[in-house]
Amino acid sequence: MKAKLAFVAIGGNSLIKSKDLQRVEDQHDAIRETVKHVADLIGQGWQVLISHGNGPQVGFIMRRSEVARRETGLHLVPLVNVVADTQGSIGYQIQQALNNELAARGLAGQCVTVVTQVVVDKDDPAFGSPAKPVGEFFDESQIEAIRREYPDWSLVQDAGRGYRRVVPSPAPHEIVERPVIESLLDAGYHVVAAGGGGIPVVRSGKDLDGVDAVIDKDLASSLLAGQLNADLLIISTAVKEVALNFGKPDQQALNTMTMSQAEAYIEAGHFAPGSMLPKIQAALKFLKSGGKEVIITAPEFIKEAVLSGSGTHIIP
Repeated sequence: MKAKLAFVAIGGNSLIKSKDLQRVEDQHDAIRETVKHVADLIGQGWQVLISHGNGPQVGFIMRRSEVARRETGLHLVPLVNVVADTQGSIGYQIQQALNNELAARGLAGQCVTVVTQVVVDKDDPAFGSPAKPVGEFFDESQIEAIRREYPDWSLVQDAGRGYRRVVPSPAPHEIVERPVIESLLDAGYHVVAAGGGGIPVVRSGKDLDGVDAVIDKDLASSLLAGQLNADLLIISTAVKEVALNFGKPDQQALNTMTMSQAEAYIEAGHFAPGSMLPKIQAALKFLKSGGKEVIITAPEFIKEAVLSGSGTHIIP
């Protein structure tokens, strides 16, 4: 019997545990911890398809590039290539860590990474209105210096956690490598794909051309999960549960909500743009495409959420 397919979308910020744990080695340690929870699913008989965020990692690479240009005159790395770089580096860490974990538990199976392109519309209005947060958080005391050093950056307050750079975030329309991903899943592999929302490309006749943008990872994950008829979409984030009035004295955790309830909460402005809002929107897109259930929770609660109902469950 074919295994049930769980699509696990790992948040980029959940791979950076704190300001003191931002090195590549720290990220690898965080991934080793996260894949233990993914391996729990595999141990329960699930096949997994994994995507991952890359907001902080994109920001780090872009700042390195800016510093290298300023100090040595070295050429800048285009944003589209930075996204591809993160797919390779984070994908490598996930597949290695998961394969090591499966071997340690005596579980069959192997994980592979697919460098994934995602088609966007070159006329998407997002290119004129940067809105996707990338990179680290800056506090008020740093903003004046950052604006002086990078005058072309767009900076916004991100859910009360500090200021972050924002870049264009066009909507995903097509997963270019979807047939390859399907073939790997059919052959029994666990797959890492659509990392960072995919490498954004536009169609020019029969050609594909990369564009400088970052696609929302959860929206791309929702699109791919729906097309592959995944049984479950798990959106991993930094909190155990979705909450109304987040960060306020009357904060209220949500264990279960229907699509209509989620839409009403969006209308009431409960979910922050660039933070929880795209996760809820991605959940709704997956359910509207025929998906049965979405779970939003922190990585360490994935097994508990699937087996005993913790976290936030969104259902039709």
